[in-house]
Parts: sequence; C-alpha cells; structure tokens
Amino acid sequence: MGTVLLYVLGGYLLIVIIGYFIQEKLIFKPEKLAPDFEYKYDAPFEELFFNVAPGVRINGLHFYVKEPKGLILYFHGNSRSIKGWAKYAKDFYRFQYDVVLVDYRGFGKSTGKRSEKEMLADMQFVYEQLKLKYPEHHMLVYGRSLGSGFATKIAADNSPRYLILDAPYYSFIKVAERFTPFIPHKLTLRYKLQTDQWIRKVNCHTYIIHGTKDWLIPIKHSKNLQRLNPHKITLISIQGGGHNNLPGFAEYHNFIRDILKY
Repeated sequence: MGTVLLYVLGGYLLIVIIGYFIQEKLIFKPEKLAPDFEYKYDAPFEELFFNVAPGVRINGLHFYVKEPKGLILYFHGNSRSIKGWAKYAKDFYRFQYDVVLVDYRGFGKSTGKRSEKEMLADMQFVYEQLKLKYPEHHMLVYGRSLGSGFATKIAADNSPRYLILDAPYYSFIKVAERFTPFIPHKLTLRYKLQTDQWIRKVNCHTYIIHGTKDWLIPIKHSKNLQRLNPHKITLISIQGGGHNNLPGFAEYHNFIRDILKY
C-alpha cells in the first residue's frame, strides 16, 4: 500500500512539474512573422514599433481616420498575431475612431522574453506613448479574452474614457482551475492575470460583452466581475454567443456603436 501511494504521489508531482514548465506553450499560441513581413489592408494604416528596452520591441498597427473621435487601444487574445486580429479594427474605425493593435512579446514581430510583469510593463509603455498623441479622456481600452487582463490593468493604472472587455476571465487562476482542478495553480501558475483585483481600481465605466454559450470562459466570470462594482460595470450578454464568434452577432456591433456614441 505504501509503495502504491509513493507511485501515485510521484506521478502527481511529475504532472505538476511538467505542467509548470510547459504552461507557456499551453497559454500562448503565437504566430511569428518575419521582420520584413509587409502588412496589407484596404483601410489607411501605419506600422508602429515601440522600443521598450534593449532586445524588446513591440510591434503594432495604427488604423487611422480623418478627425477621429478618439482612440481604441486593442489587446487581442492568446493566439495568432495582429496580422489576423487587424480585421476587427473595422468594428471601431467605422465609427470614426482610430485603432491601435499591438502584439505581445513573441507574437508577430514583437520581441523579448515573456513574463507577466514585463508584458504588463510593455503595455503600459505603449499606453504612455499613445498618450503623447491623444488626450487621455479620448482613449478607450479594449481587451479580448487573454487581452482582457492586460486591458484591465492598464485601465486600473491610468484614466481612459472607457474600458471594454470582451469575454474576460475573473482571474487566470480560475480559468486554469476549471480545466485542471487537481493542480495547485496558485503556487505553480506564472501568469495569474488577476482581473478581479485590478478591476476594483478602475475608475472609468467598464462595459463587459460576453456570450451566453461561451464554453471556454463561461459568462459567470463576467457576472462575478460585475458584482465587484455594479455601479461602474455594465454587463452585455450576447444570447447564443460563444467565445470566438461575438462579432458574428448583430447585437455585438449595435452595442459597440452605442458605447462609442458617448
């Protein structure tokens, strides 16, 4: 019996150790682009580079319009690169807003070794650079899925006009616990992205958009976030919406239009 128990404990520790070392591959699914890759889109845009530190360069795309009403800073999900995510910029520039999308370290043309602390610092650096060109009260921060944590931290540490979260998580620990509840994620997870802690410090109004049939990050994450500050957080439910298809619903575009009118 004792030998069996040792084997079980040994197997469990092995799983925990392996999970610790491969977690980045499970969390991040980047598309890498060659340094000379040329972006091509029908709308007016320019490519941006933010030189954060030696060896760390964050790549971005800036879609611009004449006489913009403001700027949307868009933080994308955990896969691909801004090459593909850029198609969502039209959801905002159609309403006369400039849009900036940026890639995290190791995504697209962005460089640098990843860590939660340094990635958050990168996004703060980007925000500060954009603030030199746009009045802060004309800046909106948008976070999609993984990007919702980065967006919330930026809104907590600054004063944008609005924060918009698309399919956010209560905290990254809660997401991990849902899929592997037997692993002590509070001890082993290197990316905790505690949206629940940061959103308490957000002073601007927050709009959360979430599908009712999101199996990856259930809508209860957003409901729990709203309960933290119900007077400053508006939850918009997309009936039948999943995790990756909200822009396919007319309601999504109507809500974005209504938010951007003010």
